[in-house]
Parts: sequence; C-alpha cells; structure tokens
Amino acid sequence: MPERDQDICAFLAEHGWNPEARAPLAGDASFRRYDRLAAGARRAVLMDAPPPAEDVRPFVTIARHLRALGFSAPEILAEAPGQGLLLIEDLGDATYTRVLAEAPAASARETERDLYRLAVDVLIALHRIPPAEVLPAGLPPYDETRLLDEALLLTDWYLPVMLERKTPEDVRDDYIAAWRDCLTPALADAPTLVLRDYHVDNLMWLTGRDGVAACGLLDFQDAVAGPRAYDLMSLLEDARRDIDTALTADMLARYRAAFPDLEAPGPGRDAFDTVYAVLAAQRHAKVIGIFTRLCRRDAKADYLVHIPRVWRLLERNLADPALAPVRDWFERHVAPDRRGIPEMTKGTA
Repeated sequence: MPERDQDICAFLAEHGWNPEARAPLAGDASFRRYDRLAAGARRAVLMDAPPPAEDVRPFVTIARHLRALGFSAPEILAEAPGQGLLLIEDLGDATYTRVLAEAPAASARETERDLYRLAVDVLIALHRIPPAEVLPAGLPPYDETRLLDEALLLTDWYLPVMLERKTPEDVRDDYIAAWRDCLTPALADAPTLVLRDYHVDNLMWLTGRDGVAACGLLDFQDAVAGPRAYDLMSLLEDARRDIDTALTADMLARYRAAFPDLEAPGPGRDAFDTVYAVLAAQRHAKVIGIFTRLCRRDAKADYLVHIPRVWRLLERNLADPALAPVRDWFERHVAPDRRGIPEMTKGTA
C-alpha cells in the first residue's frame, strides 16, 4: 500500500472510521481530493490535501472563523495538518451548480433568482461586519503584488501558447505597468474578508437552515483582506456559467441597496463600479492563464472550453474607461484571432 494511503487509513481509524467506508467525490482544480464517509447515520468528508502542494491550515482557520460569525462553513471534525488531512462536515450534494442543472424548466428561472439572492445576501451580511471583527488575525492582504502575480498568469501561460514563443520581457513589463495604473482604485478600497472563489460551484443550498445559513460555503482557503466588490463580481461574472444580464443587474441593485454609500448614484457608487470592473478584468485575465496552466501542466483540459466565455467577460470590462491602459495593451499585443482556446501542442510556458 502506498505511504499516502497508509497515512489516510491510519487517520481514519484513529477517528473511528473504517477506511473502506469512503467513496470518492469530485476533485477540483487544485491537488485536493475528497472522499465521502458513511457509517449508518454518520456522515463526514475526508479532505486529502497532500503537502507541500497544499496546506489545510488556512481552510481550518477560515472555516472556524466563518462559523463563529454565523455562516455555514463545514465544521472541522478532525485534523492532521502536517499530513494534509481533514475530516469535515458533509453538507450534502446540493451545490448551486447541481440545483440549477436539475431545476424543472417551469421553475428554473425562479430557482436561479432565489439562489443568487441568497448568495448576495450572504455577502451583504458579511460586508456589514466591521473590519475588526470580520478579518481574522494574520489574513494576507489582496495587495498589488498578489493582484499582479495573478494577472501575469495570462502572459506567462496563455500568451506563449498563442504566440508560439515566450512572452518578450518588454511586453510583459508593459503589461505590469498598465495594470499598476489601473489597480489603484481597488487598492484604496477599505478591506473586508474576500473568499476569492465565490461562485456556484462552491456554494451549497442547505434547505434545512434559515437565513444566510441556508447557503453553505466551500473552497475559501485562499481568503484575503481585500475590496468588497471582489466576491460579488466573482459570483456574477462566472467563468463557467452564462448569467443573464437582467439577473446580474438585479443582484447588483440588491447589493447596492444594502449600503448607504451605494444606494443612490454618486461618488460612492461610481468608485464601487470602477473597482468592480477593474477586479473583474484582473480575475478574467488570471482565469484565462489558470485554465491554460491546468491543461498544460496538470493535464486538466476540461477547463479550456470556458475560455471563450472568459474572453467575452474580459473584453466587456476592458471597455470601462478606468481600464484604458490595459485595454490598449491587449489591442497592441493580443489580436482578436489570438483570443480563444489555445492549442496545447504549441508554445512554450
């Protein structure tokens, strides 16, 4: 038996689980894997996050913090951080993605609206908590370095494949300079807890719970202290799902109406909308790079199908005047016929 399997079996046995009681759940874009455990009425999920590629400690910290604030993150049932193993609460199978896919046609639009309203209400509740309470100690900031490193995934992974050569240093430097000009408004925003991957794949519909607790939260281990617009944008500009523009407008209006500085047109709302557009463009550039890297480095090609959608979202946000320097860079260096699904047999990364 491989050493990793031995560690898992020992961990499960230590906490009263038969290793044979596990069944694999879907993995994700990371190195983490999940197994469901069942023994009679007992249920749990095993998170297998092998070091050094993964570190379970941020997940544990944020999960406990969210639960203390009244949100439905999974309870941590047992942990072995040095081995990258956790037993966590099983929140079931009703991810937003699954519920949306299985909703009857007659009620699909109503179901979608209800789910998105709940997800927006979670963000409203989270963002109403004062920074001193909502930000756990030691949470890293979503600073310029981190935002630029993410945006550079496009020049470092996607562009070399499309251009069939490494991105020239001067082109890369110009890209960094353009983003530095545009990121200033986002960096000036008062920080809150940003979960980072707040979208339908990572949200659960928990019908047995009330209020915002009815929305289960997953995949928040990369949380940072950053702008409040980020998670709302992540929800409404989903890389993997088309969202009707009317629904997006309604959810933006619902969020704005909850905050005095955003409720009416004016400088506060204008600043928020600018930050939203800048962060959306940054995220879409990052995601194009990530999906390319997942295929090229990790042999996960399924994500490539979403790249045309992400390009449409990116181009829409680049039309915002606040993103003029980045838009000009794309017009100079990424021609329209280089904005699509990369052929992964080409290029250098």
